[in-house]
Amino acid sequence: MKKGLLIIMSGPSGVGKGTIRDLFIDDESLKLAFSISMTTRKPRNGEIDGVHYYFATKEQFEKNIAENKFLEHAEFVGNYYGTLYDEVERLRNSGKNVLLEIEIEGAKQVMEKCPDALSIFILPPSLEELERRIRSRQSEDEETINLRLLKAQKEMNLVLHYKYAVCNNHPKLAADIVALIIKRHMEE
Repeated sequence: MKKGLLIIMSGPSGVGKGTIRDLFIDDESLKLAFSISMTTRKPRNGEIDGVHYYFATKEQFEKNIAENKFLEHAEFVGNYYGTLYDEVERLRNSGKNVLLEIEIEGAKQVMEKCPDALSIFILPPSLEELERRIRSRQSEDEETINLRLLKAQKEMNLVLHYKYAVCNNHPKLAADIVALIIKRHMEE
């Protein structure tokens, strides 16, 4: 059985990674498995432990760091996020293409450890639109929103480190483009 691809999809917070993912994740021809990240942040409305994230305490997360259990991990606006290495390898070895929807810092770690990873950067149509999207979530205070926007401006400069860049001006079109990129690499 052919080992699955490792696919990194990242971009600034609020760019619409989850929206895009939801539009192609069920396409069986892509043989996708979505890797669930671990985080110390509190669940948002509707998020389920073990489905959207593995929600953990800071102590639990730091124990996993000490035991080198993460393919990548990062601290972002006061919370940890990370991808468990064993889960990714189990899925890839079963022939699944593993999709990592992760922040920029984590993506850099994965690209260093796995240079053959398929990396896709999702861009917003503009910083103004990114701000509108973040504010429309109504899930964070003004200080956190401003931190996310400042970080996004810096992250936009890293797009050239990725194999592909896709603008999320229209989520369905962006999802179709990401799916085509994945299919192309499945054929190699």
